[in-house]
Formats: sequence, C-alpha cells, structure tokens
Amino acid sequence: MDRDLRTGGRWTPLQRLKNDLVWALATAALAATRPLPSSVLRTVGRALGLLAHGVARAARITTLDNVARVFPDLDARGQLAFARDCFATLGEMLGDTVALLHGRGALLPLAPEARAVLDEARREGRGVVFASAHLGPWERVAASLVAAGIPLVTLARESYDPRFSRLYERLRGGAGVRVVWRATPGAAARIVRTLRGGGVLGVPMDLRSRVPSCEAPFLGHAAPTAVGPARIALMTRAAVVVGTIAPPGPGAAGLRVTATRIPTDGLGRDRAAAEALTARINAELSRRILAVPHAWVWPHERWTTRQVTGI
Repeated sequence: MDRDLRTGGRWTPLQRLKNDLVWALATAALAATRPLPSSVLRTVGRALGLLAHGVARAARITTLDNVARVFPDLDARGQLAFARDCFATLGEMLGDTVALLHGRGALLPLAPEARAVLDEARREGRGVVFASAHLGPWERVAASLVAAGIPLVTLARESYDPRFSRLYERLRGGAGVRVVWRATPGAAARIVRTLRGGGVLGVPMDLRSRVPSCEAPFLGHAAPTAVGPARIALMTRAAVVVGTIAPPGPGAAGLRVTATRIPTDGLGRDRAAAEALTARINAELSRRILAVPHAWVWPHERWTTRQVTGI
C-alpha cells in the first residue's frame, strides 16, 4: 500500500504518530527561536551542525564518501576536517533560514554583472530558466532576486508532510517568492505560463531526485541529473542562466549573488540536446560549488556508488 501522501497514499497510524511528533517538535523549536537575533540563530545552528556530525553516522559516512570522490588527493585527516566544517556550515545555514522565516536578516547583494545577465536574458522575451544549487544561504538567493525586482517563480517538490510544505510556502511567500509544486495539477501549465510571460523559473539542479534524469558530469563524476529543466528551456526557447552565491569580489566583503548565461545556440529539442544542455549546466554548477566547497550539501547521496566504507 502506498504510504506517500504526495502520490495519493495514506499514513499508517504509526507514521501519523511519528510525523505528528516531528511537526510538534519543529513548531516548538520555531516558537522558541523567534526572539533570537540572526547572529545567535546562526551560532546555535552551527553548534547543532557539529552535534549532527558527531551523532549522525550515516550522514557522516555519506559526506566522507562524497569528499573522497571529489577530492581524492585530500588525506584522511583533511577529509575529516572538511566534513566537520561542512556540517557546521550547514547548521549555520539552517539558523539563517530560520531567521529568514522570522522575517529577519539582510538580503544578499546582486552583483552588477548578474543583473546585466538576467536583464539581457529577460529582454529576449521568452523567459529564463534559472538553474541553481543548494549552496550557502540558498533561500536568501531567491529572496534577494525578488527584492532586486526579478520576477522569480521557484519549482519545488512537496514535503512528505503537507504541513512542512505550507511552512515552506510561508518562508518563500514572506519574501515574495512564488512556488510551483511540481506534483500539483496544472504545474506544467504554470511553468510554461511563467516563461511565456517573461518570468524567471528557478530550478535547483544539484541534487539527485525522483524525476526523469540523465547521467551528466557533476564535480568531475557522472551523476544522475534532472533533465527536465533543459527540456523545458529547449522546448520554450527560454534563456538559461545559472546563479548561486559566490565569494566576495575584489575589495568587497560578504557573499553575493552572481549569474552566468549558458549558451543554447545550435541545440535542437531532442533528448541528445537536452542531455548536452544538462551537462553544460552541471559544469557551471560544479565550478561554483568548488569555489565555496564547504557550503554545499555533502551529506546528500549524490552518486549511486560508494567510494569508502564506515568511519
């Protein structure tokens, strides 16, 4: 029997009890953190990340496996230090997201060249497929684009628990970011309408997901990657832009949002063209992740085979 509400299934009584408990704990945690300033939330999040590094053995093993794959020249001590720093950074980003949910925290500056890239792409009138990654404070990237006047609509997968989906809508909606849930009726029509209206469709492409995928190089290794965004772009002839946070520019301080146009000239609309475009997007995402490697989600099972065993 199907137990996934997203596909029309039903929870068992035990699942409902467990999910109700998780929701109650999440709600209590959000209520308790409401008075805390953003800096404290990030500090608390960093501490929780370090705690997770110590107790979440499976996630730690996955992280070390991924790090060994991408950085084979890093010795064992270096890999362990990298993993620890990654967990701490992810915890800090969790604190940052909670601050955003509470309506606090500064937005990220949009680099002038990123504004120029997006404005030029939008002027073509066929919309923009904005491929991004779970890199650094990614929720602030979406909020910052909208605050800068970019009509961003994000594509997302519903949570296993509808209550968390509504929380997610509150997080993004509070910053003016609209969401298209990919499994809802009419999602395809909304996607096409967004692009034909000259809007920007934000799609995360760095994680493995249960959607039609192709094998494409990612961080130097073949990885199953969603091919839908490339198909959508080629079908609608929308411009393709990759954008994420990036390190500070010369003479600047703090992270910023940058963007790069991905060429689609000469590509048709068949599967081979979609796979070629997916590979181009992955190459740019990889370059960006390697520029700030500790800020990516290394505990995610991105590849299908393992490199190392338990640590």
